[in-house]
Amino acid sequence: MEMASTPRTVEEIFKDYSARRTAIVRALSQDVDEFYGLCDPDKENLCLYGHPNETWEVTLPAEEVPPELPEPALGINFARDGMNRRDWLSLVAVHSDSWLLSVAFYLGARLNRNERKRLFSLINDLPTVFEVVTERKPVKDKPTADSGSKSRGSTKVSRSSDGQVKSNPKFADEGYEEEDDEHSETLCGSCGGNYNADEFWIGCDICERWFHGKCVKITPAKAESIKQYKCPSCSMRRGRP
Repeated sequence: MEMASTPRTVEEIFKDYSARRTAIVRALSQDVDEFYGLCDPDKENLCLYGHPNETWEVTLPAEEVPPELPEPALGINFARDGMNRRDWLSLVAVHSDSWLLSVAFYLGARLNRNERKRLFSLINDLPTVFEVVTERKPVKDKPTADSGSKSRGSTKVSRSSDGQVKSNPKFADEGYEEEDDEHSETLCGSCGGNYNADEFWIGCDICERWFHGKCVKITPAKAESIKQYKCPSCSMRRGRP
């Protein structure tokens, strides 16, 4: 087993989850060429592992049955050459998210209801691997409902007769209509432009305003390493709560 001692508390399990997630995000972003090369379709069933020391590994599944921890998706290498590279990476990302959650809740089997809720809340505050790899969504949670004035000239939003915001049909197929609805009236705190699901956004943890990543010079990769984001104006007012 890779761990010196099994994580028991919410904090220990979340630390384990975060380290494994960081490793997998690195494999699917910074180290993607190396990862892609290791997933040879001519080899046996391969799995992508993220380890608690923030390293990743492409290797065969554990031999013991049942394994000490839940296993990642088997055979990710078989689909590699039959799919578009981005689609394949997205597929691996989705399966990796599922595995990370299963490991966290396997380790947390003895937690009580409130502890499990707290663990999931901590996990849910981070973007999923899928969201990072596909740059689908802003880094923070959804903006609040009153976070902006009416949408102006947005090509992504249409309104039905009862005033409800409708999402662009393009996103409905992918199950992202709810997210588009919630962001549709959000305006960039820097340039005032409307939310666009095709662009990377980041939310300030202090004032809770939202910004185009490009307006505040934050890339998705850079946002990954930011624990608490402060927008330029909140950074200037450091002395205030």
